[in-house]
Amino acid sequence: MTSTTGAALWEELVTSALLGTDRRTPPEGVMAAGGDPPAALLDAAALHTVRCRAGLLPAPAASPPERAPRDDRPALPEAARHRLAQLLADRSAPSSGGRRGTAPDLTELLPQWLATANERGFRAPAALLPALLDAARARTDLRPQALVFAGSRGLWLARFNPDWRFAARGASGGGVPLPDVREPAAVRRLWEEGLFAERVALLTAVRAEDPGGALALLSGTWAAERAEDRLMFLDSLREGLSDADEPFLEEALADRSRNVRATAAELLSGLPGSALAGRMAARAAECVGPDRAMGGAAIAVSAPRECDAGMERDGVVPAPPTGRGERSWWLGQLVAASPLSTWVDRLGGRTPGEIVGLPVTDGWREELHAAWCRAAVRQRDAEWSRALLGAPGAPPEAGPGTSSLAERAKLLAALGEAERAAWVAEFIAAHGLSEAFQLLGVCAVPWSG
Repeated sequence: MTSTTGAALWEELVTSALLGTDRRTPPEGVMAAGGDPPAALLDAAALHTVRCRAGLLPAPAASPPERAPRDDRPALPEAARHRLAQLLADRSAPSSGGRRGTAPDLTELLPQWLATANERGFRAPAALLPALLDAARARTDLRPQALVFAGSRGLWLARFNPDWRFAARGASGGGVPLPDVREPAAVRRLWEEGLFAERVALLTAVRAEDPGGALALLSGTWAAERAEDRLMFLDSLREGLSDADEPFLEEALADRSRNVRATAAELLSGLPGSALAGRMAARAAECVGPDRAMGGAAIAVSAPRECDAGMERDGVVPAPPTGRGERSWWLGQLVAASPLSTWVDRLGGRTPGEIVGLPVTDGWREELHAAWCRAAVRQRDAEWSRALLGAPGAPPEAGPGTSSLAERAKLLAALGEAERAAWVAEFIAAHGLSEAFQLLGVCAVPWSG
């Protein structure tokens, strides 16, 4: 049977099966005398399938990929390799029910482990690269350090798994040396002709040396960039963010990509003196203020009743996540984007510690404090972070700001190294080590006594 005949027969069988043998008689030669049409059709299909499989010819072998690039960095000491394997294995082995109980979450030490390994210039063990890339895929905060440690071999490996495609966008140029940022012609050439990862690395390097020059570089090609690339480039402005970035970010609020608009709004809310922060403060002040019925000794909240076009332009996402009320969702975004100084003025000149200690009417306390936590992190405000953290010895669920260890870790990052270490040490003394690994991750290395 030729391939053409075989293909035609298969089409006939499929047509008979779709229409039904009572409407379409199976092809000639399939039916035996007095046979049952449906059974004969299935027998013919099974026989045809076996014939096709038996007649397949072996295809030419695929070309093997090019060899992984060399990584001449020194190998890890055996003890360090063993610790890395243990940290990565712990990530994939939670206890039953999704809770660890009293067992510490060792993966919280990965950021410090990777930082130390990169400082000393070690290369990643080849056998652990898949687990390392999986860990970086699951936790975006690990990606910068993990990709540096994985090096060119990690970037080479990531091309073979779609789940690791973030590596191509997050790697620092894929190991390609960058030009001297003081050579404008070389910088411009790589910016206009380089691969995406090279351009991200270049923008980051220029930003560290010359924030205004990096902004000019980005502005020159902004309109021609893809939306997903604009988002990554915009994210690089977090380091060294200043009032000089406001005009560019204000224009980005009109971007055609919702994600770009949201990121621009978030960055502007980290500049308490920006026009966006002022607009958000005016909106938030209409919703949150002193409770006149209690002589100003409590906070009254009246959440927004709509999300208008102006709010949307300033980065307020109108649709809440599943299970979240619209009004509380809008309120949280307004408060998180407002300068924290708004509340000192609005609530009678009280200190941040006094403000977070005030009762909040109608059950809005948790929502309001969570939004203040986000604002303190964005604005890197140590005084508000300190107030929202509360006493380290108090039970986490009784704290003034948040019981989430992840959120507390972000608040701790706004404090100085010595104060951060002292707070975490007191927390460990009161609650034990198993709860503290996420907090230890933000402490400066090496740890103090």
